[in-house]
Amino acid sequence: MNHALAARIYVGGAIAAACAVMAATALSGSSLWLLPLTAASLLLANSAYRVYLRRIEEERRKAERMSELHLATTEALALAIDAKDQTTPNHIRRVQTYATGLARTLGMSEDEIHAVKTAALLHDIGKLAVPEHILAKPGPLTAEEFQKVRIHPQVGADIIAAVPFPYPVAPLILSHHERWDGRGYPAGLKEDAIPLGARILCIVDYFDALTSDRPYHKAISVEAALALIRQESGKALDPRVVDAFVDVLPELRIEAERIDATPRVSTHIQTGEGARTLGSRVATDRQRASVFEDIAVAHKEIYALYQIAQTMGTSLGVSDTMGLISAKLVDLVPYSGCALFLYSDATDMLQCRFATGTDSELIQQLTLRSGQGLTGWVARNRRPLVNARPSADMEAMGSKAPTVLESALVCPLIFGERLIGTLAVYNIEPGFYRDDHRRLLDRVCEQAAAVIHNAIVFEQTQVDSLTDPLTGLPNTRSMFQHLTRELARADRLKSEVSLLVMDLNGFKEINDTHGHHIGDRALREVARVLRATIRPYDICVRYAGDEFIVVLSGCGRDEAENKRVELQTAIDRVVFEPRPELQLHLSISAGAAIFPHDGDSYESLLGKADSRMYLDKSLRKADPARQLGAGTPRLDAASAAS
Repeated sequence: MNHALAARIYVGGAIAAACAVMAATALSGSSLWLLPLTAASLLLANSAYRVYLRRIEEERRKAERMSELHLATTEALALAIDAKDQTTPNHIRRVQTYATGLARTLGMSEDEIHAVKTAALLHDIGKLAVPEHILAKPGPLTAEEFQKVRIHPQVGADIIAAVPFPYPVAPLILSHHERWDGRGYPAGLKEDAIPLGARILCIVDYFDALTSDRPYHKAISVEAALALIRQESGKALDPRVVDAFVDVLPELRIEAERIDATPRVSTHIQTGEGARTLGSRVATDRQRASVFEDIAVAHKEIYALYQIAQTMGTSLGVSDTMGLISAKLVDLVPYSGCALFLYSDATDMLQCRFATGTDSELIQQLTLRSGQGLTGWVARNRRPLVNARPSADMEAMGSKAPTVLESALVCPLIFGERLIGTLAVYNIEPGFYRDDHRRLLDRVCEQAAAVIHNAIVFEQTQVDSLTDPLTGLPNTRSMFQHLTRELARADRLKSEVSLLVMDLNGFKEINDTHGHHIGDRALREVARVLRATIRPYDICVRYAGDEFIVVLSGCGRDEAENKRVELQTAIDRVVFEPRPELQLHLSISAGAAIFPHDGDSYESLLGKADSRMYLDKSLRKADPARQLGAGTPRLDAASAAS
């Protein structure tokens, strides 16, 4: 029965009752038999009226239930969106609080306030259509990425348009990024053409974005945020709404802070029937909270994996790459310590190249053969180990050093079919790691293997570009880089730098008589002796052909001359065998130049040292005994001055 039918029954009954009363009044006493008919008519009218009222009440309750259902659906959807957002937790709850309070302050009707409240919950629903990597991007968006973001108001409005809310919600969602000056999106509406509810959402959304940490900026203070909002008054924001928001913000902030501090599940204690009802509601709330937590965990994994992927390739070195990965990994797979072991095919060994966290100094010293310890087992079997003993690696090396680490999760790093190494995380709690942690670390290793392989190749290429392939000494390029730094440092500190230029005597004869492969052996032997004779922080390079250069930091003329003689003596003592039972005595000619006395640039220093080297060579040719002697004596003053 609908309202119209109930109304007709009631009106008909009332008319019948009225007619009966009039008839009874007109009749004489002999017509009292009509009184029962009158009473029956009144009863019928009263009954129809009660039926009508009951129907009205039932339909009112049905409408309330439908409204509650719509609101519950809206809230569930909004909470799901909030749960998946790793960058702005509780954003929509705070925006709802600010928007509802501001709408009430501006004197909006109850239906309008409900519309604003609902739109605040769902204003970002359209971001479901925006790729996650764009929303989480830490830097500025490209034009193409910003176009992707601009679609979210329209998408959100299209989704909500199908929901039969008793008040307009979709227009508020559609217009919450419009600007007062008409430069907003998606429609470019201006001033009062923008719905008031959308203008409210615009300002509260902007304020919460300013005062929250986002991937692209850190949170600023409330005072700084209000200063920016005042600057945008009359530009992006409605001046009247700005003034109202500034006035009401202090009390709204109290409620927003309560939202951030209050857990989602109520735990108030009640007794009796209230306790049973509350218990059922708390159980439902906990079940819902569990669902939302599952959503949050799933998106936390995606977000963390995306951040790790984003850091990969931003640094070319192994240590820098691992520093970035380990900083992001801890949010995904908690650890007390983390380590990277790199595998060498040539030695069948795994060496720790990076370690951070608890006992990292101890782990950094580990070098294990494939198959040894838990790291070696993972490398050989190419399978992860969960909750293994970290001390097994120390024991495999014969180390008795104690460690507080109790559990380890180790996964192989495989690029193509090639083993790169292993990635390990450790925890001070025994049995800490679960299969979920293994799954996540496996995912990270899948991404990290290629990046670490590229970092290894880069480092090797860098070493190769600065190393002489024949002798293993730094090459000319490396020497120029080092010498430029040392000269700048010496100039700043008013200190000295010495340059020794050396040439292997008789090298052409060795090549011509015994072949170039014997000449290469001779150069490698000279390089070995020179490298062993200089200080660890000095540099010896193969300059060109049979020439070598040594850079001595902080050395004056006397120290340089002493080092020159020492190097020549060391080479003179070398007994070189080009073939069995044939020995050659090697020797070098050398000259020194001192910064700043002999020049203020590496060109002038090289020229001076080179000329002195040839002077020394001519002296050796003039005195053949020096070719086999214990080095060349100190050059006299006249020679040194040349």
